[in-house]
Amino acid sequence: MTTVTEGGPALLFTRTKVSRGDQGVFVGKLAVLAALTALGATLALRPEPLAIAAGVVILAAMYTHAVELQHQCLHHSAFLRPWQHRLVGVPLGIPLLVVYSHYRLRHLQHHRHLGTPQDTEFFGFDTRAPLTVSHLVRGLLDYRRLASVLWEVALAATGRWTYRYGPISPGMRRRAVTEHLVLGAVVLTAIGAALAGYGQYPLRLWVLPLVLAVPMHFLVELPEHVLCDTATTDVLRNTRSIRGSRLSTWFTNGNNLHIEHHAAMSVPINRLPERHDETRRHAVHVERTYADFYRTLWKAVHRPARLGRSNVEESS
Repeated sequence: MTTVTEGGPALLFTRTKVSRGDQGVFVGKLAVLAALTALGATLALRPEPLAIAAGVVILAAMYTHAVELQHQCLHHSAFLRPWQHRLVGVPLGIPLLVVYSHYRLRHLQHHRHLGTPQDTEFFGFDTRAPLTVSHLVRGLLDYRRLASVLWEVALAATGRWTYRYGPISPGMRRRAVTEHLVLGAVVLTAIGAALAGYGQYPLRLWVLPLVLAVPMHFLVELPEHVLCDTATTDVLRNTRSIRGSRLSTWFTNGNNLHIEHHAAMSVPINRLPERHDETRRHAVHVERTYADFYRTLWKAVHRPARLGRSNVEESS
C-alpha cells in the first residue's frame, strides 16, 4: 500500500462513500459519452473524407474517455450498488479491448504495490525503465497489447485462461473468462460483418478509431508516475497530479488528479478537485497543465544527449 508522509495532509487521505449525487454525476458523464459517441459514429459513416476523419477522431477520443470512466468503475466509486460497476464497466472497455475484471485485478495490485518491485500496472509501460525516445515510442504504439488480449480471448475460449499475477478466486476467474468471451463475440461479429460485405462499418467505427485511441490513451496515462520517485511507497513522491482545465479533467475523468486518487482510491472522482489544494502544498510532483508536464518530459528525454555533447566539447 502507498504510505503517507508523517504529518501529511489529513483531507487528502480521507475516505468518502459514494452518494446519490456522486452517482448522478457519473450517470451524466455516461450520457455525454453516449451523445458524443453517436455524433462520432454519424460523422464517420458520412461519405465526405473530412467528416469521416472528424468522426474517427471523436470516436477515438470517446473510446479513450470510456476507459477512464471504466477506471472509476474498477474502484466501485461510481454507483451506490457494487454490481452496477461491472454491468457498466464491461461495455466501457470493449472498444479499447480492455477486459473489466482482468483490468480490475491488475489495477488494484498496482495500487497495493506502487513503489515496490511487485507493481504491475495493466497498461505495460514501465516507468522504472530508462526514459528514452525508443521506450516512449514503444509505449505510444503499443499495439502488441491488442494482440495479447486477442490471444487471451482464445485461451478463455479453449478453457486455458489463467491469471498470471497471483492467485485469484474461482469466482473472479469465471468473471474474467466470461468477459473475455464477450469481447471475443464482439470481435467475431465485426469480422462477420466485414466478410458479409459491410466492412466499412467495423473499419470506420472501430478499427480506425482504435488505431488512434491506443496512442491517445498512452498520452493520458503517461504522466501518472513517470519521472517520479518509483522507489518509495510515499504517494506524495511517487505519483503526479496535474491541475489541468475543466476540459482535461472531464476527458481524463479526473486522472489528472492522480495523487488525490492514489491517496484515497475509493473516493468518487468528482470529489477529487476539492483535495487538490492540499496536494499542491504537500506533494512533490504537481504540474499546472499537461503542456507543462510534456515540456518537462521533453527536457528529461533529451538531457542525456545534451550532456553527451557537452562532455565531447569539453574533452576536445
